[in-house]
Amino acid sequence: MPPSRQTMEEGNIVKWLKKEGETVNAGDALCEIETDKAVVTMESSDDGILAKIMMEEGSKNVRLGTIIGLLVEEGQNWKQVEIPAETGDPSSMAPLMAPPVAAPASPSVGILASAATKMEHGLRKLPVRLSPAARYIVETHGLDPNNIIPSGPRGILTKEDALNLLQQKQKSKAAESRPVVSPAPPQLTVVPLAPQATTVSSVYPRPTFPPISIPGQPAAQGIFTEVPASNIRRIIAKRLTESKTTVPHAYATTDCDLEAVLKLREELAKDDIKVSVNDFIIKATAVTLKQMPDVNVTWDGEGPRQLQSIDISIAVATDRGLITPIIKDAATKGVQEIAASAKALAKKARDGKLLPEEYQGGSFSISNLGMFGISGFIAVINPPQACILAVGRARPELKIVEDEEGNEKLQQHQLMTVTLSSDSRMVDDKLASMFLETLKANLENPIRLALC
Repeated sequence: MPPSRQTMEEGNIVKWLKKEGETVNAGDALCEIETDKAVVTMESSDDGILAKIMMEEGSKNVRLGTIIGLLVEEGQNWKQVEIPAETGDPSSMAPLMAPPVAAPASPSVGILASAATKMEHGLRKLPVRLSPAARYIVETHGLDPNNIIPSGPRGILTKEDALNLLQQKQKSKAAESRPVVSPAPPQLTVVPLAPQATTVSSVYPRPTFPPISIPGQPAAQGIFTEVPASNIRRIIAKRLTESKTTVPHAYATTDCDLEAVLKLREELAKDDIKVSVNDFIIKATAVTLKQMPDVNVTWDGEGPRQLQSIDISIAVATDRGLITPIIKDAATKGVQEIAASAKALAKKARDGKLLPEEYQGGSFSISNLGMFGISGFIAVINPPQACILAVGRARPELKIVEDEEGNEKLQQHQLMTVTLSSDSRMVDDKLASMFLETLKANLENPIRLALC
């Protein structure tokens, strides 16, 4: 069972695409493996014959390193293949992840090990795949790639393997040049090896999985910690992916002068009426949608659907992800009533107590990141809505204005950047530009908001 991604630990055998006895070429699809996120196709890395299927279709929770099938070389009797011992435990496969370390041994053992190694390479007769850097090192120094076990994915000889092989060759040359007094060679007893059918996996084991982190111990290098996704996070991921892949986004940006709104807030605060700039933005957006009903639309799958009610979805960040509670009939509400509704909905959203009807639906969305110091950004449309307004922070800028006598002077203004993301199937560039122009006029003259 090979890994399809670095954090995978087990998988399911969905379907075998080859039958026992069929010839397999390198790159052929062997079987389909289901992980926790997708169904992937496992390809053969060698030529041969599929001799035995160890894990049938429908096998569940097959651990990495478990033998799922045996492949033999062409010409061998695949019907009499010897089944090796099970190696499903990843810990038992750990020694295969690194080249073997030489240990002191008697001369007879060393010769037998060398003979066994040569026999293994002779039976395998399969080309070693090299990375470009490894190929350069091997060809430059005349190395034999069959003298080391590749540690790369799917049996690829990496640059590090080639460097280790070069180091072994240099050490061997240094040992040969050193004068050594050799004792009389002992009589060696050569034990004949019993003939047996040899599989590719038993002759040339490959690393078939990345190292696995053990709870309570430091994580292995290059290993990720997978964080379980909450249901709301899965829904967000699904909807955002759907939006960016199926909705043709268009963007338009403008700056709004907040001087009038800020002065009005100060006057209301004297009467102990507390409203935020975002409350004015919600009200101005709702009034603009009432004036331009062609923007207050959703996509029903075949065409736009104009809505009678103006329901504004406001983005609220929670510990579980982003959620958009809805202020319904926002055009008919005053700024103070909008402020109370937005505050109550935001609290319920953070406490996880929103009812489905309080966050499902809506005709237009607003996402405000100004409180985080963001000057401007682009938001993703919330289908089936047609638009979303991205709001940045208020920032002071100097502008040239004329006084009553016609003289020009510099005056500081509080400007705010807003960006409209629109679905081009319903709101074209001209309509989006007109919407921003009207929204800007309503926000810079808040007296208009009381007239609608």
